[in-house]
Amino acid sequence: MKIEKQIKKGLSTTLSIFVGKKDIEKKLEVKLEDLKSKVSLKGFRPGKVPPSVIKKQFGKAIYGEVIDDLLRETSQKAIKEKQIKIAGQPKIDLKSFGEGKDLSFQLYVESIPEIKLKPLKDFKATEYSIKINEKLIDKKLTEISKNHKSFKDKSINENAKIGDQIIFDYSATIDKKKFEGSEGKGIQIELGKDLFLKGFDEQLVGSKSNQVKKIFSTLPSNHPNKELANKKTLFECKIIKIKKPSETIINDEFAKQMGAKDLTDLKKLISDQISSQYKQALLSITKKEILDQIEKTHNFDLPDNLVQNEISAISSNLKDEDKVKFKKQNEKIAKSRIKLGLVLNELGEKNNLKVEEIEIKNEIQKQVKGMPGQEKLIYDYYQKNPMATQSIRGALYEEKIINFIKSKITLMKKELNTQDADRMISKLNDSKEPEANIVNKAKNKTSKSKK
Repeated sequence: MKIEKQIKKGLSTTLSIFVGKKDIEKKLEVKLEDLKSKVSLKGFRPGKVPPSVIKKQFGKAIYGEVIDDLLRETSQKAIKEKQIKIAGQPKIDLKSFGEGKDLSFQLYVESIPEIKLKPLKDFKATEYSIKINEKLIDKKLTEISKNHKSFKDKSINENAKIGDQIIFDYSATIDKKKFEGSEGKGIQIELGKDLFLKGFDEQLVGSKSNQVKKIFSTLPSNHPNKELANKKTLFECKIIKIKKPSETIINDEFAKQMGAKDLTDLKKLISDQISSQYKQALLSITKKEILDQIEKTHNFDLPDNLVQNEISAISSNLKDEDKVKFKKQNEKIAKSRIKLGLVLNELGEKNNLKVEEIEIKNEIQKQVKGMPGQEKLIYDYYQKNPMATQSIRGALYEEKIINFIKSKITLMKKELNTQDADRMISKLNDSKEPEANIVNKAKNKTSKSKK
């Protein structure tokens, strides 16, 4: 292999590469020899097919494979020899090739710019915490108590009304015929919520304990058995018991029913839950402060192919007229993402930050714990979708870099009440451009080409 010419313009480099026909012939001979043990042809014992016969039978296909191998190998060698840190996938333009000919081609590559990192000690950001108001906790307690009503038995002579809990057995028919799922025992519903079948609850209003009530209703259009969908159905309901709501007293006993030790513990759990709900959004505000400073203080040329690829990704779901309408906006977003990704990736590499396999496994395990009963489904998903695992790696890597930056900058502490936090989060959401995994994007687009 010879690099006959190198033209450099900004981040773009063009290499003119030449491979002599003798080198191609040697590669071809090695390939044919390798195929001897694999090819099976009538009239020859396994492993004894002469290379000349293999070449006659499969010559064009084998030559194509040899050229593909040479293009890949020589491209990688040329990039390594010229010490180019490439961005994205190189492009190849074949100039001369064919059996008995030399191979000549041009290799177009874009390189990662030299990034001079700014001192992190010059950056400032605010780390926010949330102060939970006692009134908010009490409000949440009231909501919980309303969603966990207590009921007490009504007397036999009292009629059922909206808000009551009714317990019944039913036997249902369609055109006087039974069907799968036509029997139900101990069904429990709260009248007025209409959660059983549409219009079912109101027909039970006025019923009494031990009464048999006939209810006409229509099975839902999304019934699992399509033959039963939208069918008019007669339900014969035997009323077992009617209960009326009783006042829920928020005390230690109620707290124990909710899984807490006592009322104080329940209030603490509610406070922690509210804090947790705000935590991620407040972390995003701090992250944005950091990323805004990084983008503002770092200036360098961006690889055009990475920018164009990112614009394509952003615009992929847009109509043609919207692609034109939002062209400048999408270009700005793409450049921002690529710049931030390259800077953060440089920070990660310079400081030897890595994501270990155990960290990915732990993150998947968190998801498993959050979805009990679906463990196999989650594990299978990640085994069958390497890109999903790669996405986790990218998110963890980015989080690790952001945490590293936080440890080096001036980080001021500020406590917010929920009203101020809500205003800041709303403002962030209004102005936010999706930037999750921006490091992973840059890392993928630079590392793919190294393989």
